[in-house]
Amino acid sequence: MNSIGLIREFLQNRLGTAPERVVPEAVLAGLGVDSLLMLELIFEFEDRFGVKLPGDLTSPRTVGEMASLMDNLISQR
Repeated sequence: MNSIGLIREFLQNRLGTAPERVVPEAVLAGLGVDSLLMLELIFEFEDRFGVKLPGDLTSPRTVGEMASLMDNLISQR
């Protein structure tokens, strides 16, 4: 599964968000992602892909920013 797929699955399971709404330009807050849900998404990502996000991470604003962050970490491991 790729990073966008993970985000789609996560939001569908947690919020019932239709997968077609989870596109790179979608604002995470507009999809219902608050700070707690963002942490849960980060933990899910870390568990699935076996990577660790940096503690000083600036919270991504869009689905695309989150996916890029995930993809960069995956490619660095």
